[in-house]
Amino acid sequence: MDFDAWIEAVHKALPGFTFAGLPTEFTMLAFAIILGLFQLLVAARTGNSQRGIAWNVGPRDQPPPPVSAVAARMERAYRNFMETFPFFAAAILAAHATNRFSDLTLIGSQVYLIARVIYWPLYTAGVPVIRTLTWLVSIIGLLLVISALFVGGA
Repeated sequence: MDFDAWIEAVHKALPGFTFAGLPTEFTMLAFAIILGLFQLLVAARTGNSQRGIAWNVGPRDQPPPPVSAVAARMERAYRNFMETFPFFAAAILAAHATNRFSDLTLIGSQVYLIARVIYWPLYTAGVPVIRTLTWLVSIIGLLLVISALFVGGA
């Protein structure tokens, strides 16, 4: 199957989802922001409830007290999200600014978000290999969005 046929097949599977009249790419960006805030709030609430009020309101000059394995995984999952999200946001904004929204950005933005939504519970639950493969799928989505900046259109 050639690349154009693959893009067409994926486009049929992911036709585009919009909310509030936004293009699909901006809808995915908005939902990614919500996902990031959700991960931040859940990880912070879980970890801080285990560390106690004295640590929460203190200067935090010392290393934090230990938390459960699940709370630690939630914090790491959030940090992992924050490692890729700035690139995703920049790629979406750059594609829009250069008028490069295309099938690549449509598909890539949805793949990125769907994979990131799946990744969080997998990481939180401690699922090894599938979690890593899901992360890889999110990176493929991100690369599709980035690639739109270098091609005339898909």
